[in-house]
Amino acid sequence: MAELLPQELRVLVAVAERGGFSAAAASLGLTQSAVSHSVRGSETKLGAVLFVRGRTGASPTPAGERAVGHARRILRLYEVMAAEARGAGGGAGPAVLDGVLRIAAFRSAALHLLPPALERLTARHPGIRPEVRVVRELGAGTAGEVAAGRADLGIATLGVAQGLPPGLLSGVLVEEAYALVHPAGHPDPKALPLMDWDENCGSYTRAWWLAQDWIPRATVKAEDDAMVLTMVGRGLGMAIMPELSLREATGAVEVTGLGPEGPVRRVGYVTTPESAATLAVRALIRELRSQGG
Repeated sequence: MAELLPQELRVLVAVAERGGFSAAAASLGLTQSAVSHSVRGSETKLGAVLFVRGRTGASPTPAGERAVGHARRILRLYEVMAAEARGAGGGAGPAVLDGVLRIAAFRSAALHLLPPALERLTARHPGIRPEVRVVRELGAGTAGEVAAGRADLGIATLGVAQGLPPGLLSGVLVEEAYALVHPAGHPDPKALPLMDWDENCGSYTRAWWLAQDWIPRATVKAEDDAMVLTMVGRGLGMAIMPELSLREATGAVEVTGLGPEGPVRRVGYVTTPESAATLAVRALIRELRSQGG
């Protein structure tokens, strides 16, 4: 099978991100016929249809999604190769880390887990420029951003039912207990409605949740964990939340532990094998591990 050239990879990514051949051509400074010819050539080389063409544009097939993810990751390696080569220079001293480091994290990790690690990382390596995207931990979540080549490293909830996309590496950074959070001073918090949000790891702790006859089955849904805390503080309900989310708790709420049998969430990093070998990602993982959560 013939290999795809870098320009062919760029065309695949542009078509996927722009949603059509014309828009991709405009973004790349090419003609639409050149983009169409490039995609057909890539499909022939790979032996698969990569895009469904329609009157409103083009969308990746499942094979196309995988191919575009690999294309992004390969193109990213070209960028990293250039940055690391520049940093190595011609001297015998340590390499100078330089360039953008792309990170995907869910909201509470982006607020509380990443900042101290990034502060230390950029103090040691001023040339690194972190770009953090907050991604909801639903569906593919942060791990999906890594698999798709949109992030070099993701902070993800590990051990969830759907698992990680194939081929990714992961490591646990922190294990955090869930706790009951309720309005301060409420005489019977377990009698309140349960507040919840879609990203809360119900599937991760499903067996524990189902075994608790005091947790009401009907829930009040909120947009995210910060909204849940606010609503609990207003006396609208109680919630079961992990420690990272509870770092924003105020005096309006009280936090009660759930004991040794309570659920525990594992939060860790996710990356690709090729990114795990790069200097910047290795440095970030060291900083994340050094703080112990």
